[in-house]
Amino acid sequence: MTVIGLGPMGRALAAAFLAAGHPTTVWNRTADKARELRGRGAAWADGPLAALRASEVTVVCVVDADAVGAVLDRALAEAEGGRLPATTLVNLTSDGPERARALAARARKLGLDHLDGSIMTPAAAIGTEATRILYSGPAGLFDRHRGTLAALGGTALHLGADPGRAASFDVALLNLFWTSVTGLMHSFAYAARQGVPAGELAPHAEQMARLVADLLPGLAADIDAGRFSGAESSALTSVAASLDHIVHALQEAGVPSAFTSEARELVNAAVSAGHGEDSPVRLADFLGREPLGAQGRG
Repeated sequence: MTVIGLGPMGRALAAAFLAAGHPTTVWNRTADKARELRGRGAAWADGPLAALRASEVTVVCVVDADAVGAVLDRALAEAEGGRLPATTLVNLTSDGPERARALAARARKLGLDHLDGSIMTPAAAIGTEATRILYSGPAGLFDRHRGTLAALGGTALHLGADPGRAASFDVALLNLFWTSVTGLMHSFAYAARQGVPAGELAPHAEQMARLVADLLPGLAADIDAGRFSGAESSALTSVAASLDHIVHALQEAGVPSAFTSEARELVNAAVSAGHGEDSPVRLADFLGREPLGAQGRG
């Protein structure tokens, strides 16, 4: 097993392979980051080419697709005749789906087998049952290396042959996570201005989060079925009114309101487009088919 890239996640990946008994080679631009892993038995490669040559499977986990490309460029520069060793490159670097597809195409041209993957859990979870990794690329390739990748723990899901599919899930889910966390911090900031400690708000916020989780399957089913009626839920006109008073309250408290104002502008644009009696589900369709300029925002 080879791991290229020894940031916190890369080190966790390599440690999991070592803990599972896999002979593991590591490489990173900064050798110091490998010290602890070498103390646990990892072999050090002198460069990217040596790292690729060391194992049947190479996991790369660096900052973005450009950094993966730089690793391949350096390996090519080191290779005689510009040929890379036949190995499977498992790219666990987080980036967008188009860049994942481009990287997969380049890897194939260089003679590498390629799987793309997205890690949906923090580094501390790697090697435990809490791990969740989404993969995409050739199904046969995933099946061939499933046993080795199982050392990372938890759940490994193959989403399909499109090498950009795992990255598509990754971007959508991280967008959900970080906008949710940002929204939560925004709410804590407003509550603090009203003299409400975060600890007192937290249990109520937790109940609200559970409500969203409970609603999620039904909302997804409505989106897929194209059911947009607001007759049995809040219509967008009602959502717009609610966002109006929230923005007003934020401004009164001196808390920046741009985050919520942006949501209000989106809802108002959908109402102006004739969707006022539809449910909030309409927003997914509206965002997905309308260019920003056509939505009348700004």
